[in-house]
Amino acid sequence: MAPAFATTAGYGGDRVAPPHSVTGRFASVYSDLQNSRIDHALPLPSVLKTPFTIVDGPQSSAAGNPDEIAKLFPNVFGQPSAMLVPSGGSDAVQPPIQKLKIGVVLSGGQAPGGHNVISGIFDYLQDRAKGSTLYGFRGGPAGIMKGKYVELNTDYIYPYRNQGGFDMIRSGRDKIETPEQFKQAEDTVQKLDLDGLVVIGGDDSNTNACLLAEYFRGKNIKTRVIGCPKTIDGDLKCKEVPTSFGFDTACKIYAEMIGNVMIDARSTGKYYHFVRLMGRAASHITLECALQTHPNITIIGEEVAAKKLTLKNVTDYIVDIITKRAEDNYNYGVILIPEGLIDFIPEVQHLIAELNEILAQGTVDQEGIWKKKLTDQSLNLFEFLPNAIQEQLLLERDPHGNVQVAKIETEKMFIQMVETELEKRKQEGTYKAQFKGQAHFFGYEGRCGLPTNFDSTYCYALGYGAGALLQFGKTGLISSVGNLCAPVEEWTVGGTALTSLMDVERRHGKFKPVIKKAMVELDGAPFKKFASLRDEWALKNRYISPGPIQFTGPGSDAISHTLLLELGGDICF
Repeated sequence: MAPAFATTAGYGGDRVAPPHSVTGRFASVYSDLQNSRIDHALPLPSVLKTPFTIVDGPQSSAAGNPDEIAKLFPNVFGQPSAMLVPSGGSDAVQPPIQKLKIGVVLSGGQAPGGHNVISGIFDYLQDRAKGSTLYGFRGGPAGIMKGKYVELNTDYIYPYRNQGGFDMIRSGRDKIETPEQFKQAEDTVQKLDLDGLVVIGGDDSNTNACLLAEYFRGKNIKTRVIGCPKTIDGDLKCKEVPTSFGFDTACKIYAEMIGNVMIDARSTGKYYHFVRLMGRAASHITLECALQTHPNITIIGEEVAAKKLTLKNVTDYIVDIITKRAEDNYNYGVILIPEGLIDFIPEVQHLIAELNEILAQGTVDQEGIWKKKLTDQSLNLFEFLPNAIQEQLLLERDPHGNVQVAKIETEKMFIQMVETELEKRKQEGTYKAQFKGQAHFFGYEGRCGLPTNFDSTYCYALGYGAGALLQFGKTGLISSVGNLCAPVEEWTVGGTALTSLMDVERRHGKFKPVIKKAMVELDGAPFKKFASLRDEWALKNRYISPGPIQFTGPGSDAISHTLLLELGGDICF
């Protein structure tokens, strides 16, 4: 039975009430499944259920350009990783701070499981640091700068446990980067007398977390900063951080949708479904969904880049398979395309770089004089592209100066290019079937689903671990949970130096520290497994329909194929 919810969580000063009463949210909006998930018991790794202490590892370096990173982070660079280990008895030495004031912020796009990170932090404070206070900053980093927060208590948090979304305190994409913004953050943490701050976000957000840790330590401010790895794209990971949370859930949601489309394709027998999937910088989602569903064609951006393929090369690869399938009377199929594919094609990269320079000088003129500034190669490519894609390439850039690839409908571009090439082959007599393309973009649908058992448990352990790291006085680390192929009881918990994940990157003409994105490794086990099977999937229908996410019974505790393969396991199809 759910407890009665208190709707007065002690608001005052600059605190803001939630946009709806907690009671109303629970009673009027929740399905039976959501209600049942609230009380789903979450196991903890054994090390978190007994007295523990922290053991430091060796000094860390950086993912790239360590000398530059050391200059940018003189106060936190080189920190060792930290590992929680059993302390050997109930009379073990306790961490130095018993009662804490902690802030938490959600930063960047949503990912399933974020609420459980917050729940894990809260429960750690309740279990291990009684009398502590947890503040949630509203609307992302802007909430820190503007001092907008809510004090989180049992009743406030309860209805969000094991739920999707970030609506407990909402997120935002603001960054704390100017001297004035750092001063605003300083004023807020000083006002609240914060012992620690947990930043739940992706690579940019955790870079920001490290900058805050450096700033606070440099100013001798007691607030310590810990990050948590969040992104459905799966490009925030390393040996110590095996996966980012949300990836497991999002891929299973997309895989269900792809499986449905496969059955539709087979049922009608006349459509090729071109499915573009989220993942601007890396193709992890596309690769994982391919392993789960076995589509006829999957384009992996990192392979395209490594082989220096052109748009025509990729188009011909798709057309060749469609032509061969037609010989067996298969005039349908499913094709997966990563969202960021266009960024992986060298000739397109050159075109985009030239367009960036032109756009930086002002708006594109209507007469088309700007086209004369393009090299002949880039102009020919631009003219080769469908009109809709031309327009999308000229859209306003994102805050980092990048093309907004999410707005480029690559799936529609390939449908048009494939259609044109197949018409040529018809005239040559090498293709005699009918081609009909259907375009899909599966993106936001995967960001706020009910988290899988894996993401629910993983996030809870990440939050609990973040609380421990703060209580033991750590800063500038990212909460890390490992040994994920083992039962939850055997998972390891610790923290990894954020600077050890960093490199420098040129943005807006300046070198800035960034967490290095983890790309699909072409010599890694997941890609090798896929590559060994894709030729068979291309010509024969080996479709798998995973169905909706399961919370009990077969498959409910399965981890992603990618993670299983990366950690040394195997998949039997």
